[in-house]
Amino acid sequence: MSRSKFIEWLQTERVLFSDGAMGTLLNQRGVGFDACFDSLNLSDPAMVAQVHREYIEAGSHMIQTNTFGANRYKLAQHGLENKLIEINTAAVELARRVILASFKEVLIAGDIGPLGVRLAPFGRVQPEQARQAFEEQIAVLAGAGVDLLIIETMTDLYEIGEAIAAARRVAPGLPVVASMTFTRDDRTLLGDSPARVAQFIRAAGADVIGVNCSGGPSQILHILKQMRQAVPESRYSVMPNAGWPQQVGGRIMYPAAPEYFGDYALAFWEAGASLIGGCCGTTPLHIQTMRRALEQAPQVLVRPTNGFNVAEREEEQAAQPPTQLAQKLAEGRFVIAVEMDPPRGLSTHKLLAGASLLAEAGADVIDVADSPMARMRMSPWAVCNLIQRKVGIETVLHFPTRGRNLLRVQGDLLAAHALDVRNVFVVMGDPTAIGDYPDAMDNYDLVPSGLIKLIKQGFNAGVDHAGADIGQPTSFFAGCALNLTPDDAESEIKNLRRKLRAGADFILTQPIYDLAAAQAFLARARAELDGIPVPILVGILPLSSARHAAFLHHEVPGINIPEELRQRMEKSGENAPRTGIEIALELIAQIRSIPEARGIYIMPAFNRFDYAAEIIETIRRGDHAVDD
Repeated sequence: MSRSKFIEWLQTERVLFSDGAMGTLLNQRGVGFDACFDSLNLSDPAMVAQVHREYIEAGSHMIQTNTFGANRYKLAQHGLENKLIEINTAAVELARRVILASFKEVLIAGDIGPLGVRLAPFGRVQPEQARQAFEEQIAVLAGAGVDLLIIETMTDLYEIGEAIAAARRVAPGLPVVASMTFTRDDRTLLGDSPARVAQFIRAAGADVIGVNCSGGPSQILHILKQMRQAVPESRYSVMPNAGWPQQVGGRIMYPAAPEYFGDYALAFWEAGASLIGGCCGTTPLHIQTMRRALEQAPQVLVRPTNGFNVAEREEEQAAQPPTQLAQKLAEGRFVIAVEMDPPRGLSTHKLLAGASLLAEAGADVIDVADSPMARMRMSPWAVCNLIQRKVGIETVLHFPTRGRNLLRVQGDLLAAHALDVRNVFVVMGDPTAIGDYPDAMDNYDLVPSGLIKLIKQGFNAGVDHAGADIGQPTSFFAGCALNLTPDDAESEIKNLRRKLRAGADFILTQPIYDLAAAQAFLARARAELDGIPVPILVGILPLSSARHAAFLHHEVPGINIPEELRQRMEKSGENAPRTGIEIALELIAQIRSIPEARGIYIMPAFNRFDYAAEIIETIRRGDHAVDD
């Protein structure tokens, strides 16, 4: 197909459907992610052909060659750099044979992925070396007869610019789709915005501007709108992941179902997409569902010509919850958070094992404390990052103001955001006088309400405490602390008012045992604050023994355990831990009657994560029973 015919086809305002993930389907067929998928063109062509065949049968107008990593740098990682020509040629021939056997008009897109190395100035590979590597692969694909080139999953504008330049030099007659991927904060890995990316790709000479991989359809849609707002005259491609990947039982899973993709197909078209497909986690059923959704849409629909205006874009972005925790609370789910302390040494094996247990039991989020009881422990930023990467469950970073000046506070916030930690729980923190280092500095520049204001009205607006631009806004979801059974209710409500005015998004409470007292306090708070507008996760600390109950009641400020419960623990003897779990479940059942209570915040004593897991599993079984 000629270049002009392909472009003309796109200009008919119809949608061209590409295929979805190749690697996901190959992995499902037993190929490990550490294998060279591209080499299967030679060693197991039947497997690759079957994937192509399934996408064609699902309705793809275009299939991409199995050459995402078939460049000299990535092939060298498998000792296959000398097979570059053979692998790329075989990929095109394989795709062509499948298309001929289908008796359908399907395009072949030569797939070109990142080189797998960093370009200068961020790496050692010079731009001219990168261009030569791209030219080498593109020349083979073009010579083998692809209909177009798709340069995809790029993270670096320098690299995609070299790839486009290589395509224009060695295959000037082929159309080029150039697609970037974005992080959770809608920026590339190197910090470029969707608008900047679209302008750069257009100026570099690509025919179609694309966004692929990244998150699910929701994120891809509002990135597409920002791109089209910046460059309304261009053509666009969207190929989202099936959501953010999650690790479940040692396997990588993608949560977005085909029906969810179908719901977004029309929105993609209306927002300006001419080429629609899928990336990691998508299957032929995702493509089939999207195509059917558009085919069933009214034919009189007219695509908007100028994209969304700035106000519409900002309104949509504001409606997107910044974290999974925010999303679940917004959807009204009963959220379960569990607190974990960082290790005192270097080993994280027990911590990760506990987090895995809690995730499997059904916890929604892990709260990571910062130096609890003013004792030295590993940095909670590192722990949050480890849990999120290795366990696949979102975290909440406890962020004390005590012991931090303004410089450290702001630097630590940037560090947390860079580590993809977006939920923060702002507290004063334990005084150093009670901990391992009583003479350590105990000063602070901000109280919790001041830090919440800095986060929500400063960093989330793109400026620091001094009003200086920080490059791009953060997307923190900020929580605050509340004692539901305080000794001084007036002071507690006054502080809560300040935190809410500063912009607190949610509340975590100290553990409660006297529900009547907690409800009385909340009734007073509602009256004085004219309602409590944010969700509350109520603290639950399972008792482990009568001695434990006595210690909490007599020595921990803000905790009051009724005599009835303390006697109950005393009578339980060796069965006290079981009684503690029963009391916790009874409290949770009653907590559900509190209007603002949108979940619980479990604090396992003595790292008994098995007790917490049992509580979580019991709650989840009850929730499922209600659903059934």
